[in-house]
Amino acid sequence: MANAEVISIDARMRERSSQSGGSPERCLATTAAGRPCRNHATAGSSYCGVHQKRVRSLPAPASESPGAAPSPLSGDGGLFDRLGSFLRKRMAGDYPIDDFGYDPELSREILLPLVRPLYERYFRVRTLGVNRIPSQGAALVVANHSGTVPIDAVMVQFAVATEHPAERVVRNVAANLAFGMPFVGPLARKTGNVVACEEDAMALLERGELVGVFPEGYKGVGKGWRERYRLQRFGRGGFVELALRAGVPIIPVAIVGAEEAYPMVGNARLVAKAFGFPYFPLTPTFPLLGPLGVLPLPSRWVIEFGEPILMDHYTDDAADDKMLVFDINDMIRDTIQQMLYNNLKIRGNAFL
Repeated sequence: MANAEVISIDARMRERSSQSGGSPERCLATTAAGRPCRNHATAGSSYCGVHQKRVRSLPAPASESPGAAPSPLSGDGGLFDRLGSFLRKRMAGDYPIDDFGYDPELSREILLPLVRPLYERYFRVRTLGVNRIPSQGAALVVANHSGTVPIDAVMVQFAVATEHPAERVVRNVAANLAFGMPFVGPLARKTGNVVACEEDAMALLERGELVGVFPEGYKGVGKGWRERYRLQRFGRGGFVELALRAGVPIIPVAIVGAEEAYPMVGNARLVAKAFGFPYFPLTPTFPLLGPLGVLPLPSRWVIEFGEPILMDHYTDDAADDKMLVFDINDMIRDTIQQMLYNNLKIRGNAFL
C-alpha cells in the first residue's frame, strides 16, 4: 500500500501476551510519531513514567472532582467529559487505529461533528433510501463523482454514518494524489479512506466493510459546467469485477448538488501540468476572490441510495467474462444516470 504507515490494532496486545511471566511489560502508549513506546511500564501501571505523567497532568472532568458542582455539559456523553477522555487517550496513545490508518474515535467524536453544519444547514442535504444499505456485511457503494473538489465523498460518508440505523462507516477508495497531499492525505486515512487498489478494497470487503467507489474518477470531478450531471465513462468495470469476485451487492448512489457547489467554468491546463494535477479548476469565485473562492456555494443536495444489485448468484469465474462485466457496468451507469435526472426534478431550484 503506497505511502501508508501500517499500524496494527493488535500489535501491542500481541507484544504484551508474548512477554514471559518475569519480564517487565512494555508501555501501552504511542509516541507522537505514531509508533509504540519502547519503555517499560512502571510497576502496577500500563504506562512508563513519561506517559504516566502526561496522563496525570490532564485536568479531571468536573464529575470526578470531589465536591464539585455538576456541569451542565458533563455527565454521560457530555462535551467536557468526551473532550477530556479524548485528550487523555491521545496523550497516552491509548486509542485504536486499524492497519489502513482509520481512527474511529477521531473521525466520530471530532471530525463528524465539524461536518454536520455543512451537511445540515449549508447544503441542506436530503437523503433518500439510506435504509437500503444492509445493516451488516460487505457491499460496494458506487456513486457519481462531481464538483471540482471531491466533497461529495465526504457527504456520502456523513449520511451513512449518521442517518443509517447502524451508523455504518463507508471506506471510500481514492487516488494516490489525495494521499500525497499535506494535511489532506493523513486526514483521508484517519477518516477511513484507502488507496484505490483492488487488494485493499478486497481486504475491506472480506472484513464485511462498506467500500465507496466513484468510477468516474477525475473525469467526473473535473468535468466542466456544460457537462453537469452527465455521467462520464465508468472505466473498464473494475468495481464490477471486484463485486463479482467478492460476491457482494452493489448499491448505486446518485448525488445531486455538488455540481453547483463548485461550478467549473474553465480548466487552466498549463497550471495543472506544472503542478502535476489532473486539472486546475476555474470557477466564478476562484481564483478571482483568492482564498474566499475556495468556499463552496450553498447549493441544495439530494443523495439517493438505490436498491442493492446482488452479485452472489453469478458463477465463480464471472469476473473473467469481459462482456458480462461490461454489461453490468453499463447497466449500473444507466441506473445512476436515471436517478440523477429524477432527483434533479425532486430538488427543484439549486439554491432556494
